[in-house]
Amino acid sequence: MKNTLARRAWWSLALLLVAALLWLWAAPPNLIRVGAGYAAKIVCSSVFISGRDPHQVLQDDVQSPGHPLLRLMRVSVDREQRTVRAGLFGFAGDGLAVARDGTGCATVPDGDLARARAHTAPALPPAAPRPGRWPEGDEVGEAAPTLAALLADPALAGPGMRALVVLHRGRIVAERYGEGFDAATPLLGWSMTKTVTAALIGTLVRDGRIDVERDALFPAWAGDERRRIAMANLLSMSSGLSFNEDYGSVTDVTRMLYLEPDMAAFARQQPLAQPVGTFFNYSSGSSVLLARLWQDAAPGAALAWPRQALFDPLGMRSAVMEADARGTFVGSSYLYATGRDWARFALCLLQDGKWQGRALLPAGWVARMRMPSKAAPQAYSEGQMWLHGPRAGTPSVQNPDAGFQLPADTVWMNGHDGQAIALVPSRQLAVVQLGLTPAKLQHRPQRLVEALLRALP
Repeated sequence: MKNTLARRAWWSLALLLVAALLWLWAAPPNLIRVGAGYAAKIVCSSVFISGRDPHQVLQDDVQSPGHPLLRLMRVSVDREQRTVRAGLFGFAGDGLAVARDGTGCATVPDGDLARARAHTAPALPPAAPRPGRWPEGDEVGEAAPTLAALLADPALAGPGMRALVVLHRGRIVAERYGEGFDAATPLLGWSMTKTVTAALIGTLVRDGRIDVERDALFPAWAGDERRRIAMANLLSMSSGLSFNEDYGSVTDVTRMLYLEPDMAAFARQQPLAQPVGTFFNYSSGSSVLLARLWQDAAPGAALAWPRQALFDPLGMRSAVMEADARGTFVGSSYLYATGRDWARFALCLLQDGKWQGRALLPAGWVARMRMPSKAAPQAYSEGQMWLHGPRAGTPSVQNPDAGFQLPADTVWMNGHDGQAIALVPSRQLAVVQLGLTPAKLQHRPQRLVEALLRALP
């Protein structure tokens, strides 16, 4: 009798397990779908853009946030089809990403690979060595011992460091790379991409194709107060649109990035939560809307505009701005470039948008990008830049730069996983820090910038 009851109990448990697995396969919860989409996307870009090993990426990059579900994700890479599939235990979640020429990888949550593959741009030019000193060429001299020692200090470089590049008076004066990475490895900037989006808008302002003060941006907004939103409000994160930027679960930002094939359509549907122009709300949705707007205004093939208007003139041959499955650039999050190419972009900003005598950005545009916003004058700018460095555990009521001796004109490009570029125009200095250093590690890039300012003339 006892054996019969035990067998029945085991069979019941087995049936429940099978039913649970079938449920996970047929109708996975959105949290699992987000995790699977994230895993597929990060592995796809790291393999097909950065040339990295997928299993190493799964272990180091995908699982770094520490969420228990991510530790259970498994991926498969099809190099011939240029796709990556991911799922919980390898089967639940339907994570799918595809690599395209010129526009990088896209998550494909609806499974429509043909439609996602249609959004391509001219492929990157050959990466043959360029003679001459950087930035015109690829030659970078040896760092002074004092600077090399600063970059070699683990406390200053921080955990997860993959690239450090120090730009001073127009030249790279020191650089360092983490194990497995080098000067030729394109690396993700996450939200540093937002500043590049602002610069791309500037190229169209220069050509008279965009007026950032114009409102009535989308027909769908014509019937309500959203019609009052101007591009300037999106640039300063003061649109008033509702958007939850918390990456810890299924929120607006994770839904947009990993569950929506048309990210701009999702961001455009958000309701107004605050009066336009009065409230600061950091929103990747706003930056995606900006990308959609400048693409609609760009002449010719919009998917070629970043390279034509900005990357090629700057010599950023490694740069890949990625588009979503419907062809909108993910101007909030997805730009890959080498440390030296990120430094080229930083140098352009330090030179007020000029490059080799040519004005890539209109007069006053970089100054506007750095100007404190009206809605958050202590934190954010009018043009997708931070007025302080990464917060890294700093209490919300405290300025993260407090206690550091940084010039008053210092501004920052900050990325989700600790990526940062500090720009100090008064000292002609930019410090590029790329890697995988989540805020939970509490690394403060401000320390390195402060030390370099003391060491440089």
